[in-house]
Amino acid sequence: MNIRIILVPLAVAFGVAVILGPMIIPILRRLKFGQSIRQEGPQAHLKKAGTPTMGGVLILTSIVLTAIPLSSITLLNSDKPVVNADLFFLLFATMGYGVLGFLDDYIKVVMKRSLGLTANQKLLGQLFIGLVLFWVLLQVRTNHAHIYIFDVTIPGTDYTIQLNWLYLPLLLLMMIGASNAVNLTDGLDGLLAGSAACSYGAYAIIGMLQSNQTVAIFSIAVVGALLGFLVFNAHPAKVFMGDTGSLALGGGIAALAVITKTELLLPIIGGVFVVEALSVMIQVTSFKLRGKRVFRMSPLHHHFELCGWSEWRVVTTFWFISFILAAIGVVLEVLMRS
Repeated sequence: MNIRIILVPLAVAFGVAVILGPMIIPILRRLKFGQSIRQEGPQAHLKKAGTPTMGGVLILTSIVLTAIPLSSITLLNSDKPVVNADLFFLLFATMGYGVLGFLDDYIKVVMKRSLGLTANQKLLGQLFIGLVLFWVLLQVRTNHAHIYIFDVTIPGTDYTIQLNWLYLPLLLLMMIGASNAVNLTDGLDGLLAGSAACSYGAYAIIGMLQSNQTVAIFSIAVVGALLGFLVFNAHPAKVFMGDTGSLALGGGIAALAVITKTELLLPIIGGVFVVEALSVMIQVTSFKLRGKRVFRMSPLHHHFELCGWSEWRVVTTFWFISFILAAIGVVLEVLMRS
């Protein structure tokens, strides 16, 4: 696969994000879409109150403006149909969860309801999107792909497990679990953007290994959009992505795992997100059963802050771990294909 499949979308998405940032951020500020900070959180975060949020709009716009035209141009020069089921699947998952996050942000920021969507409303929305995606798999992937959609491959091997209709709960668990885990990681300046860039970068390479141009273009477009967003989101952040961005990124990466048939690699490539979610589950369970907390605060990144680490040290450490886990995921994919 031509290296331009990677470099062009990366540059275009980055450029779009950098150009649109100075336009969108002042609009968010004028609309008073400011972030509220939890009083029980680290006291150093209180100074971030009022920083524009819902910056996920910038990320999603950059992805759409890059992935759709570049995928279409690429497919015009191939023997594949321009109406690309994989791209539809990936964009529907990403944008669907992005809309759900936007509604949550809008209710919290504009309507001044601190909890946003209720847990049941958010879960119903996530389930609905997951069911639509499963229907798309049944209608399209089985007709146009040579991969049986109910097979799950063991990482690092060529051994597969046929789940049959049990794939539906797996798909729903992946979509809901990934979106919520990624959402929990969005707590420090640049933490999620950098970590997600590593994970999506792994899927860009996996797309190239599988000769799936759509996956490669979409994934690297997300990386470019995230790097462009980091220009404004790195410490000290001028904008936060909000649930609009974090839920969308979670939905997108789960969709990539489905399309590339790397479902069991997802917990490795997105290992930082998994650990962040587990830290919350462990904290809540321990407090309810024992009346004691395991961590000084959850999610885990706040624990290290309260241990005396600077915000930048926490963020760069998590970035490094994300990069290592992404590399391990790629190596396992190579081993499976060798």
